[in-house]
Amino acid sequence: MKLISFLKSGTPSFGVVVNDKVLDLGPLLGSAVADLKAAIEQNLFARIHELLLSHQPDLNFADLTLLPVIPNPDKIVCVGLNYHDHVKETGRDLTEKPAIFLRLNDSQVAHGQNIVRPLESHRLDYEGEIAVIIGKGGRRIQEADAWDHIAGYACYNDGSVRDWQNFSTQWIPGKNFFKTGGFGPWMVTADEIAPAQVMTLTTKLNGQEMQRTTTDLMIHSIPRQLAFISTVIPLKAGDVIVTGTPGGVGNKRTPQVFMKPGDVVEIEVDAIGVLRNGIEDDSH
Repeated sequence: MKLISFLKSGTPSFGVVVNDKVLDLGPLLGSAVADLKAAIEQNLFARIHELLLSHQPDLNFADLTLLPVIPNPDKIVCVGLNYHDHVKETGRDLTEKPAIFLRLNDSQVAHGQNIVRPLESHRLDYEGEIAVIIGKGGRRIQEADAWDHIAGYACYNDGSVRDWQNFSTQWIPGKNFFKTGGFGPWMVTADEIAPAQVMTLTTKLNGQEMQRTTTDLMIHSIPRQLAFISTVIPLKAGDVIVTGTPGGVGNKRTPQVFMKPGDVVEIEVDAIGVLRNGIEDDSH
């Protein structure tokens, strides 16, 4: 299934995408299931399948104002330097354990919305990635059990303000400017993507391919990431793990390439879909 979060008459809701139509799950699941995160927490995927058999999707996907797939995760944990070509282009050392940083909810926008270039910098870079959404929480998850803890997958653009990222060894400022990252368009549930299935990730800027990789080239696999992160932080349903970007970022190109107003950036994962965002300047 493809599950989304969206606004309906200004009110947040969530639904399931079938071709170009959407079944609004909010009214059908009732007030006890406030959003997609709650549906994941309550493991309602079987119930959603049942609703699809008895209800006709009637909303047009193209007409909806989407929200980030999980608008309200308890945490967004990002893995840096997780492909060899990216480690090489940055000139950094390969680490034995995953490099971890955090993003905040309001640093994100949804599919179809504009990523915002801040007033303080024009060095806004793309980073195509795959997001993992946690289904079953846990502490000290074992690698062998990690796949059982995944609810689904989405596309992610870990938009980075490079000069602010590199002011110090701590990356958080450059990774958390308001509305600089993209998360969408939907979550593909884990039953449609086999454990360890090799997925192809590409990033395009104005139609030109800038990044391409496959998930088997990750330095730290998805199970290893979940095991490492959950050793430190108890994971909860709806948490988001952003799994790393490959080489080809704009900051390391000659000449450098940064996103600017009017640009369109697309993150495509063959097993998921395409996350598409325009770029605009911050207006205030």
